[in-house]
Amino acid sequence: MPQTSRRTAVFTESLIREMSRVAAQHGAINLAQGFPDGDPPAALVEAARAAMDAGRHQYAVTWGSTELRDALAAKLTRFTGLPVDPQRELVVTCGATEAMMVAMMTVCDPGDRVGLFSPFYENYNADAILTGATPVHVKLNPPGYGFDPAELRAAFATGGGLKAFILCNPSNPCGRVFTREELMQIAALAEEFDTFVITDEVYEHLVFDGREHVYFATLPGMAKRTISCSSLSKTFSITGWRLGYVHAPAEIIAQARKVHDFLTVGAAAPLQHAVVTALGWGPDYYAGLAAEYQARRDLLLSYLDKTGLGYSRPEGAYFVMLDVAPLGFASDVECSHWMAKEIGVAPVPGSSFFPYPENRYVRLNFAKSAPILREAGERLLKLRNGR
Repeated sequence: MPQTSRRTAVFTESLIREMSRVAAQHGAINLAQGFPDGDPPAALVEAARAAMDAGRHQYAVTWGSTELRDALAAKLTRFTGLPVDPQRELVVTCGATEAMMVAMMTVCDPGDRVGLFSPFYENYNADAILTGATPVHVKLNPPGYGFDPAELRAAFATGGGLKAFILCNPSNPCGRVFTREELMQIAALAEEFDTFVITDEVYEHLVFDGREHVYFATLPGMAKRTISCSSLSKTFSITGWRLGYVHAPAEIIAQARKVHDFLTVGAAAPLQHAVVTALGWGPDYYAGLAAEYQARRDLLLSYLDKTGLGYSRPEGAYFVMLDVAPLGFASDVECSHWMAKEIGVAPVPGSSFFPYPENRYVRLNFAKSAPILREAGERLLKLRNGR
């Protein structure tokens, strides 16, 4: 029998999705996979119902319905200050997962080098491998998860220069929100080495303690080389709707649309129509969203403080990396399965976010309601007793 492709042997099945199955198996609270446990705003649900009733069941325009691209362009301009041409500079995708893959396949050829910070969201390494590119990792150093400028420069210079650099901001899994000064360092290197910057900004509205999310494309000279990927999943609690987008200069989007077309054809038509309702909501919605998630963060951290285990305080997104080394497990995978079975809370093994052996961490998410987080917190208090 013939063998499956070599590329599939280089990466594993998602540990995030695996731990969701483990959580279900043991009846554990799932703090592994990052999705909200409540319903979207009622107006969105009603808009989806109305779209179904109106017969919007067939393909929309491949790169996104006109009304959705118009609404996305208006929102992007409102938050970035940049003019956005909805006809030439946007493509709607099946979530940010597809958006990132489209971006990678649009700008990278087999053998190209792609830089990314570590720890990283697990899809990025797989995206690079599936594209035929070689990942080049730059460490983010705990507890603050800053980078060494010299290491970053060395990565950009690798093999004659990176073709692209992936930037997740706010960062999954460590919750880091990069400062304007840090982003300017990345921008200077991108300009010097003529590198594309692919941004994953799905947590753009989940920034805490008065911090600012700086859109990379707004930095001087960066709009021409930035491919911005985002989604509506986290902002509106609709992870199952799978609606994302790529925003980039028209000449890049012209190529990205071809990749998107042959990957998925298009996102769900009735849901594209429905989400337009939410894109017109004003600043109060986004302020309330950030405040709600900051409160959830603080609630979970109040319990982690009592466990005696270390963590880095998330500045954005909705994840926290917990140092479980004092528990004495041989691996974070073993620890995660034990936590699901014996503690009743399922995390993600932190090793899935690193390119080298790293077994100190598990990742928890706080995208859950206060009652669920309280119950999870009470269970996590059992960690005070060790194994």
